[in-house]
Amino acid sequence: MAPQRVLMLGSGFVARPTLVILSDAGIEVSVACRTLDSAKRLSEGVKLAKPISLDVANDKALDAAVAQHDLVISLIPYTFHATVIKSAIRNKKNVVTTSYISPAMLELEQQVKDAGITVMNEIGLDPGIDHLYAVSTIESVHKAGGKIISFLSYCGGLPAPEDSGNPLGYKFSWSSRGVLLALRNAASFYQGGKVVNVAGPDLMATAKPYHIYPGFALVAYPNRDSTPYRERYNIPEAETIIRGTLRYAGFPEFVNVLVNIGFLSDEEQSFLKESITWKEATQKILGASSTSEKDLLWAISSKTTFKDNDEKNRLIAGLTWVGIFSDSKIIPKGNPLDTLCATLEEKMQFEEGERDLVILQHKFEIENKDGTRETRTSTLCEYGAPTGSGGYSAMAKLVGVPCAVAVKQVLNGTISEKGILAPMNSKINDPLMKELKEEYGIECKEKIIT
Repeated sequence: MAPQRVLMLGSGFVARPTLVILSDAGIEVSVACRTLDSAKRLSEGVKLAKPISLDVANDKALDAAVAQHDLVISLIPYTFHATVIKSAIRNKKNVVTTSYISPAMLELEQQVKDAGITVMNEIGLDPGIDHLYAVSTIESVHKAGGKIISFLSYCGGLPAPEDSGNPLGYKFSWSSRGVLLALRNAASFYQGGKVVNVAGPDLMATAKPYHIYPGFALVAYPNRDSTPYRERYNIPEAETIIRGTLRYAGFPEFVNVLVNIGFLSDEEQSFLKESITWKEATQKILGASSTSEKDLLWAISSKTTFKDNDEKNRLIAGLTWVGIFSDSKIIPKGNPLDTLCATLEEKMQFEEGERDLVILQHKFEIENKDGTRETRTSTLCEYGAPTGSGGYSAMAKLVGVPCAVAVKQVLNGTISEKGILAPMNSKINDPLMKELKEEYGIECKEKIIT
């Protein structure tokens, strides 16, 4: 029997674990990137990997590539997924993505079913592993006649505590722009039976300390729109539903200052197209009277508030560390956000020997059939291999491995449902959870805490 063939689109850092697992399982993988060099780099040392150059925007080339494979993995930006799915429909091939199902993807549901194909999505970490363990607990509570009164779910990709020594307590393993833009998103969630809406500029002010383990100083804030999960997770009875992000303490206050002083704005500014000094750029962004540190600090104090003097000193020290008062030249990117990103990316990469950390926790308030109440948690805490060791970061492993397992299960018929799917029921989820736990040691630890 001829080996199965998979087309992998994208060469991001999560692609490597997926590629290696599939090759080890005897599946041939064509690694497709815009540039052949990127594809070659990713394929290096992987037995059944074949690097190819492919422009996804070229329908004819995409169709020709898709036609030669049994399944397509789309790890490129989510805006391209609908294009990939349309090609898969034309060629009657299955698809796997780790991204949220977008409205553009959902519009193709009937065509996907008519073509008789499976398009499996949301199978990375968040979304992905979070769904598996949320649905598992919710289904078991419902089966026993109980109710979910409150559902909290928080996830964070962080540097290990000993590697978090900068003012944000953060390092970039993916686009810093994506991380910072997410901090301007509005959020909606259910609390005590009512919908709460938080405007983007107010998001960081809602961050609160969140206890998972005593050894971690974590804060949590809501992420985008949690309200559809009442229906998605089949918990109409839940009064509180919040899905959100974890960061180390100190992060929200620092970001809040950056928002208030205009550094997260992506509005074009002509002066940020030239290689000027940081203190000149800061003077112009703030509208300060001069480039002296005294005037810049006065301008900052007029645009933002500090809880107390200690916080003010800590945050100003952080801005000094970033270099916004210095004579160093900016990397001009045309707007404050991208100019800041260019500097942060230089200062906040993982250094040789440093590790990342992923923490995910669901917290369920449950009312049992007999009226008693209990709190259950489902927690994943995973450290990555040290940078430069050749191992995977925690983030790459926890996105890439579930993706590979889903690909194998679609190919072998374990996941056989047709349509635009996500891991939202035990029929799809149980085999995924079993393989992730038994083969790769990936699981959430479940506890009853009260």
